[in-house]
Amino acid sequence: MAVKAMYDYDWPSRSAAEFYGDDQLVHVWFRGNVFFVSAQTFRFPKAMPFGELVGLCKGFFAADPDFVPDAMDSANWKVDGQPITPDLDRSLEENGVGHKSLVEFTL
Repeated sequence: MAVKAMYDYDWPSRSAAEFYGDDQLVHVWFRGNVFFVSAQTFRFPKAMPFGELVGLCKGFFAADPDFVPDAMDSANWKVDGQPITPDLDRSLEENGVGHKSLVEFTL
């Protein structure tokens, strides 16, 4: 449902890319998981290798008692709705992950 303001809404974004320098906000969604039902937002360096993101996700999503970290080695990945086969040694930026991108995976 759209919201119509009763006045001109002219406030700058507090989460614009220029506030983050060499970092960016990345939404990570473990799609289909009942323990984590929505995307989680992290601040990651643009130059961070995608493999590091995978490693951090293994630790973070281990809060789900049914999660098997090794299963992420064969996960299906999407960036902003587009399926990808990430190059784990290349940066997030090189893998197509931008500021406020949605990175989702399914096991």
